[in-house]
Amino acid sequence: MIMSFLPSVPLLILCILCPPVVGWMDASEQNRPSGQPPNIIYVMADDMGLGDVKCFGKEKSLAQTPHIDRLAREGMMFTDAHAPVAHCIPTRVAVMTGRYHFRFSRPHRSGPWGFIYPQFNRGHATLATMLKAAGYHTAYIGKWHLGLEMPTTDGRDQGPGNVDYSRPFSHGPNDHGFDESFILPGSLDMYPYVFARNQKWLGKVNAQKGWSAFNRVGPAEQDFEDYKVLDAFCRESEKYIASRAGPKSPFFLYLALTAPHTPTSPSPKFRGRSRLGLYGDFLMETDHCLGRIVQSLEKHGLEGNTLVVFTSDHGAASYAGNVARATVGQYREMQKMGHFSSGIYRGYKFSAYEGGTRIPLVVKFPGRIAAGSVCDRLVGLNDMMATFAEVAGARMDRKQATDSFSFASLFSRPAAPSARDFMVCRSTNAFTVRQGDWKLLLCPGAGCHGKWGNSPARETA
Repeated sequence: MIMSFLPSVPLLILCILCPPVVGWMDASEQNRPSGQPPNIIYVMADDMGLGDVKCFGKEKSLAQTPHIDRLAREGMMFTDAHAPVAHCIPTRVAVMTGRYHFRFSRPHRSGPWGFIYPQFNRGHATLATMLKAAGYHTAYIGKWHLGLEMPTTDGRDQGPGNVDYSRPFSHGPNDHGFDESFILPGSLDMYPYVFARNQKWLGKVNAQKGWSAFNRVGPAEQDFEDYKVLDAFCRESEKYIASRAGPKSPFFLYLALTAPHTPTSPSPKFRGRSRLGLYGDFLMETDHCLGRIVQSLEKHGLEGNTLVVFTSDHGAASYAGNVARATVGQYREMQKMGHFSSGIYRGYKFSAYEGGTRIPLVVKFPGRIAAGSVCDRLVGLNDMMATFAEVAGARMDRKQATDSFSFASLFSRPAAPSARDFMVCRSTNAFTVRQGDWKLLLCPGAGCHGKWGNSPARETA
């Protein structure tokens, strides 16, 4: 049966390299919305599984996520939304560019963790360049992890011991279309642990620090603390939203949170508050970040003309849980309590199974989306570019954003046919293809190493 849509490997390769163009058009060819285009806020959690959100996990979830749940009650839940890859960097490339990560050449050099080099070239179309050309003011706040070009003290490849933090770096958000930026270079457990504003490092990087999960000790700003990061990103977002109040051009805010990715480090305000334990506390704080964004919109009278999108970058990590240290099989202990981070699905971050790529996706758009709507059509995170283009009346470069299909038509008609007929996804080691009720896994087992609990491991299978 499955071969009815993939009769041969050459056809599979053709589908991947030459996706269908049915339903594609520049948003500028359609009718622009009346009045000023809407503001757009895109909030991306890190390593949050489907079951880590109560309205998605339901009876298999002990998560307390009232703000995400409220967004779903007032907007639309997408129940078949997927990350293109079951881990971080390649998914973020696809979101930012509307293009599968495997279409880009790998950087010819690479540093460790947050010292990685740029994952795509400056000048390539991004969400920000597209919206900026349509008259939007743009801001990026949060985890970057798309690579930077950092000046070094010795002229060699950037790394833990030779970055010159007194000089600005390049290939950051401001070089990819964002007017303002406040970032952490990588994940919260990946050094260097230092913020940067508009591509300039903040503070004095004269310490060596590491955090609970993997204890990756590396360069850190002297006052940097892991449990303060979410609050810092929220404060910056609140200030940005306040700055856009009044009769100004529309804005686009991309807020990339660092949670609930390890280290599982909720702030003191949230420790001990959840019924799930440490992991539940961190989920509550992550959810609270979305609440702060929505409250800021309400405070400044911007809610009525703002599209808010919340999602995760891929599935939950099997090694994260109520023990701060990254530990094999933590998910099993939480399951004994009644919490399933992947909901009804099998697999976790890194795997080819649904738990690796199926993610929570909630969209609120006042006046355009009926409250409490549910859509079961297939959508991908790489579709954000085409969707935002249609909403904003922006022109999308279809030659560069090759793999992005707008799902904006589903906002008003959730049962309508989707522009996306199939989707290519990837575990750490193998491709999968989704079409209709079928999924083709081009790998043995979970398509990844079994080190952290995904089973059967590729080697075993």
